[in-house]
Amino acid sequence: MDVVVIGATGRIGHAIVQEALKRKHQVTAAVRNPQAITATHERLATVAVDILDPASVAAVVRGHEEVISAFGPPSGREQDLLTAANSLVQGLQEAGLARLLVVGGAGSLKTESGELLMDTADFPQTLKPLAEAHAEAYATYSKSQLDYTVISPPAFIHPGRRTGQFRIGLDRLIVDEDGRSGISIEDFAVAVIDELEEGNYSRERFTVAY
Repeated sequence: MDVVVIGATGRIGHAIVQEALKRKHQVTAAVRNPQAITATHERLATVAVDILDPASVAAVVRGHEEVISAFGPPSGREQDLLTAANSLVQGLQEAGLARLLVVGGAGSLKTESGELLMDTADFPQTLKPLAEAHAEAYATYSKSQLDYTVISPPAFIHPGRRTGQFRIGLDRLIVDEDGRSGISIEDFAVAVIDELEEGNYSRERFTVAY
């Protein structure tokens, strides 16, 4: 498959690129600064993109099959997520693409009590603007005509091992028997590329965790 990965220099984006290459896909890493990508691979190309500009997005994704966005805004600019969501919708439509996979947030997942994770007492207040922005961006994709899938991480995502073993849920936070909700970045990337290949969650959101 020929896929564009936007935000490929972040930890999650980098893992997604590596997983896609591992599975023999053709990958175009679209980032603000292509010089930041030093890795080379026969199936990896790099291009510059401004995800906040629909025309830039359209120019980069045109002619490719699918797009994955792992864009994460800098601290203090959380609303860039909403701008990016609108830009992705407009850019893909202009380029004639429909399929978009997006790395979302965990904050708007429901907990066992029915509360959103970001509304619970233990949720870090410093992360709430980012969680709210992810929720707004998800609403933007939901209202679009795109064949989107939003993949939300669990409460904790961290560097670790690739096991290929995890559980899948929809809008409810997944926790283990000890109440923990987590996954390695490597296994999260596996879930993203599984969805790229299988397309099981068209116009839906899902989440993964151990």
